[in-house]
Amino acid sequence: MSAVLDLFPDAVIGVDVDRRIMAANALASGLTGYRPGELVGRDAQEVLHPRGPGGHPVWDSDWHPSAYLPSVKRISRQEVTIRAASGREVRILVAGTYQRDPDGRLAGALVVLHSAGQWAHHPSAGIEIVSTVSHELRSPLTSIKGYTSLLLNRWDRLKDEQKHMMLQQVNHDADRVTRLITELLDISRLETGRLILHCQLIDLPRIAAMVIDRVGLQYDDLEAELNFPPDLPKVYADPDKIEQVLTNLVENACKYASPKGLCVAGTVSAAAVSGGTASCDGPREVALTVSDCGDGIPSGELPKVFTKFFRRSEGRPTGSGLGLWISRGLVEAHGGVLTAESNAGEGTAFRFTLPLTGLEDRQCP
Repeated sequence: MSAVLDLFPDAVIGVDVDRRIMAANALASGLTGYRPGELVGRDAQEVLHPRGPGGHPVWDSDWHPSAYLPSVKRISRQEVTIRAASGREVRILVAGTYQRDPDGRLAGALVVLHSAGQWAHHPSAGIEIVSTVSHELRSPLTSIKGYTSLLLNRWDRLKDEQKHMMLQQVNHDADRVTRLITELLDISRLETGRLILHCQLIDLPRIAAMVIDRVGLQYDDLEAELNFPPDLPKVYADPDKIEQVLTNLVENACKYASPKGLCVAGTVSAAAVSGGTASCDGPREVALTVSDCGDGIPSGELPKVFTKFFRRSEGRPTGSGLGLWISRGLVEAHGGVLTAESNAGEGTAFRFTLPLTGLEDRQCP
């Protein structure tokens, strides 16, 4: 858990229902002055002495009564003073999200900590990420735990087809967790300019076919057409990142439109320059378009689809709401552009471009 929390851009601690610290990331260690190993396993009130503005203990003997209401999801932003390892009093601002079991009973909390002077520069993005990720991790991890326990305890009594189904689901949910952690890493790297691309010449039709096959394991009724010209040139790009972008676009089409009638198409065109016109002789970029036959995206929502945490209410709105934001960042890191077009009743098309030249040679000869 601490390793996962280290992916967050803020100081985060996780506590159980008894307010005992179960995990703390490196930034929380830096803020409190304690090494993570000195925090984990200890009572939060005892080690940090959190107190409200009036000096009263925050967790003297119990949680705030509202914590026991299943409808309450978040810990509201509040000012707290803690005692650092050096004995110095540190004024911080905290917020977070309650963790609950499947029946809604309180199981603990994830808490984001900021020094009071830094809060203005980090509004609520860290809290939203904690809330979103904790929610998204719960479902696949619960499934993995349930199926593996069942397999271990009833292996001899289960039929082969039941074992196969359970192992398939465990594998699928493990992929979900891996993708979520990859998204967290990408957020951090994109926002700090530390994203490293491992570029090579890639075959886009082959990657598109792999993505369709993989997404088809999740959507049995997936029907997708691959439309690539036979002479489509290879592109110098990071294959893992391009696969990630295509997966996000295809899965979004399945969730918010329909798994049927998808089309993944590739075209070659002259690259546009600052004036919006193509100035170089010959093809300079490849464009990939993922289009669906859904109801389209309302014009008022279309500009929002690339913002963090945005999820449309239509369709099957699962996921973190980070996929399209990350996808645009990954495409732009390659020197391309990701856009969306939609007309009511006519479906939606997401299109991204990739330059045919390497990143080290973006100018026309």
